[in-house]
Amino acid sequence: MTSTTEQFADLSATTLLRFATAGSVDDGKSTLVGRLLHDSKSVLTDQMEAVEAVSAQRGQEAPDLALLTDGLRAEREQGITIDVAYRYFATARRRFILADTPGHVQYTRNMVTGASTADLAVVLVDARNGVIEQTRRHAAVAALLRVPHVVLAVNKMDLVGYEESVFAAIAEEFTAYASDLGVPEITAIPISALAGDNVVEPSANMDWYGGPTVLEHLETVPVSHDLTACPARFPVQYVIRPQSAEHPDYRGYAGQIASGVLRVGEPVTVLPSGRTSTIVGIDALGESVDIAWAPQSVTLRLADDIDISRGDLIAPSANAPATTQDVEATVCHVADQPLSVGARVLIKHTTRTVKAIVKEIPSRLTLDDLSQHPNPGQLVANDIGRVVVRTAEPLALDAYADSRRTGSFLLIDPADGTTLAAGMAGESFASKAETTVQADEEGWDF
Repeated sequence: MTSTTEQFADLSATTLLRFATAGSVDDGKSTLVGRLLHDSKSVLTDQMEAVEAVSAQRGQEAPDLALLTDGLRAEREQGITIDVAYRYFATARRRFILADTPGHVQYTRNMVTGASTADLAVVLVDARNGVIEQTRRHAAVAALLRVPHVVLAVNKMDLVGYEESVFAAIAEEFTAYASDLGVPEITAIPISALAGDNVVEPSANMDWYGGPTVLEHLETVPVSHDLTACPARFPVQYVIRPQSAEHPDYRGYAGQIASGVLRVGEPVTVLPSGRTSTIVGIDALGESVDIAWAPQSVTLRLADDIDISRGDLIAPSANAPATTQDVEATVCHVADQPLSVGARVLIKHTTRTVKAIVKEIPSRLTLDDLSQHPNPGQLVANDIGRVVVRTAEPLALDAYADSRRTGSFLLIDPADGTTLAAGMAGESFASKAETTVQADEEGWDF
């Protein structure tokens, strides 16, 4: 008989890789994605015919592969990516969900969306320009979001004569910068997205490079999605009380298990109230089960009739998170209006939304040298900074370093519902010591 541990090992082993692309305007992100899709034979015939037709109308001799991802009319007119474009494709070795994020500084906020669930980030650099401020910004966002693998794709190598020295200098500068941010693994690959060098097929023009192509690295990079290794967290989405003749006394708490494993008979604590009970039943897909694990959607039944509603968190009593009304975190500010000290906001954490006030903005990150600018007073669009938020009700937050799911939150404008900032509780960046351990263990929590 297969053990529970073996069952979980089978479930956590996956062929799915989520990755995001980022880079400055005209670095060639959309062309890279288009080349990746085209050369891996992941483009439908009618899609390719449409791209060829548009390219011909523009007087281009070859198909513009960037059109495969730049779907908005404004994107095609301006030749830039504005929104996050998601693409799904597969090879014989792995399935992929790709988020092509914008490069313009105005749309850096969209990278937070695309990279928030990514296992890997591809940061493009124009070989002619090297590492610029926007490159550093993208590296900082990837580090803050604890993306475990970063690929530096040095693009347009054909425009610098495929010189190894150009690639080596850029790779050295970026690697040093990203390592200081705590990025655990950095892989540099010289490419030409337009010509196809080292994207899917190895380049005949760069025999000095002996590493993998972009696709080969994407197919082989180790990825761990084992949410069952983390402490169990169950944000309640809905209380089920049918009160029907068939189920007169049924009371269940529905939601998706954010992490960990829940078992019938296990003592649990309901947060933020702190009341305790025991799991007496787990319903999944209309059937009763003895055990459930992340990311299953289930309904829990408890031994005691406790006042539980949407936004409460159920966790094993043995390792329940502490609650707090003082949230210290790093945020990426994504709104056009500034975030100022004293601002009244809503904070959305898992299924819970509470009122809060920004008590302090201790610092803003300076991307050039990674120094902290103290007490800036406010954060503006695309700023990365530390905040202290006082909430009206307690929240059961984990550190983002421990759980990307229950350590993250959004700050929202209560007046119109605009998302102001994406927050990550706890320390900003991984230390170099943490980086080494996490890279070795591959125990990243998604």
